[in-house]
Amino acid sequence: MIRHRRFAHAPARWALFALATLASSAAPLAAQRRVSPLVTYGKWVVLGAAAGMNVLAARAHDRADDAYDELRRRCVPDPDLCDLAPNGRYLDPGSEALYQRSLRYDRQARAWLIAGETALLGAAVMFVWELTRPKGPPENIPFEPEVSSRDGRTRLGLRVAF
Repeated sequence: MIRHRRFAHAPARWALFALATLASSAAPLAAQRRVSPLVTYGKWVVLGAAAGMNVLAARAHDRADDAYDELRRRCVPDPDLCDLAPNGRYLDPGSEALYQRSLRYDRQARAWLIAGETALLGAAVMFVWELTRPKGPPENIPFEPEVSSRDGRTRLGLRVAF
């Protein structure tokens, strides 16, 4: 009997398709449910939040640098605009406003950075927490091989749970 080449692996493809369908429709194993979903999914949410907060910190830092650079550009052509009072403040209100804006963005950057690093630490704790939970075999295995040795003989068996 001559078989066409393209149909030679058709049973294997159907078996693979059936296995993939069964595997995707199966309920999660007990070992997969040992850690709270809050930890399982929350660690990724917290990690994303940490990344977002660090981006916001970088943006605030850039804004602080821009304000301070504007202050310096203002002082180069006219140094009188950057004279300081005895209390350390700029005598010119425009220069003082730029300096205060720079300080405000620096405080925001620091706050975002501390929050982002704290969130990153929290995500790391959740990753470690999940990794250290006992994993053991799931309790709902329908069959498992059994090997025993008695009187110098090795026996192989199969245990089926109903």
